[in-house]
Amino acid sequence: MPALATRLAVAAGGLLLAASAFAGAGNGITVYAAGDIARCAYKDPAYSGAADTARTVAAGLAADPAAVVLMLGDATYPHGRTKEFTDCYDPTWGKFKDRTWPAPGNHEYYTPQAAPYFAYFGERAGRGYYSLDLKGWHLVSLDSNLAPIEHAAQIEWLRADLAAHPSRCTLAFWHHPLYSSGGHGSIPKMREAWRLLQEAGAELVLSGHDHDYERFAPQDADNHLDKARGMRQFVVGTGGAYPTPFLLTVRNSEMRDSGRTGVLKLRLLDGRYEWEFLESARLTPLGLPEPDRGADTCH
Repeated sequence: MPALATRLAVAAGGLLLAASAFAGAGNGITVYAAGDIARCAYKDPAYSGAADTARTVAAGLAADPAAVVLMLGDATYPHGRTKEFTDCYDPTWGKFKDRTWPAPGNHEYYTPQAAPYFAYFGERAGRGYYSLDLKGWHLVSLDSNLAPIEHAAQIEWLRADLAAHPSRCTLAFWHHPLYSSGGHGSIPKMREAWRLLQEAGAELVLSGHDHDYERFAPQDADNHLDKARGMRQFVVGTGGAYPTPFLLTVRNSEMRDSGRTGVLKLRLLDGRYEWEFLESARLTPLGLPEPDRGADTCH
């Protein structure tokens, strides 16, 4: 576990209390999610893809003071350095930093120990993994970049966290997708985490890494369709960095879109959830499907 991350770690109870207080009143909560965000290729970040998606998120947050943001890793490109957070991420997605719950991506770790990431997000980064409760939903953020010893410790923490926080509706998010039809493909590292989450009855997994949008049917950790107990995965690497194409379609993929930047809007409700992909900018004018949307119930 990175030393800096350890120093910045906060007690799970403190995170749960802070999140509950922030959620406010009312039925359910709205979440905006995306990863792969701020590419430092522009002298003025106002003209970047991250600025487009930030405007989409900011409009939603302005309309709903209780809504929150999930950052699915690779906040900055190319190396996750302090200057990238300061010059590229902060002028765009940093505008709602105090309403953002992050997970680290591989580009964060291109700088040793992802130190600028942990410094920028502070207590909200936890140890790289943490959990919080929002309006009857349990949310778990995991770090898909850890070396074997640190990853094993994270898995044991996850096992204990799920046992301590039983919930009908659980959502997990991390950077590298277990399943993806994109250029990076499916990455098996988080398979054990998937199994633990599914055994606990979790509903949703959000990831980024591939710079596209993809939705999968509920499935198990071995890519088998499981509508009764499986988890639905969304890949939302559309935060503004740059597009990447789909390659070989993975089994149980239900929706694929690489022609837009944008964010996933989730309504986490009592025993159910709704999703809608919000377009920020079109990357191609032709042949685009309608933005994805749908709904389902918790197990």
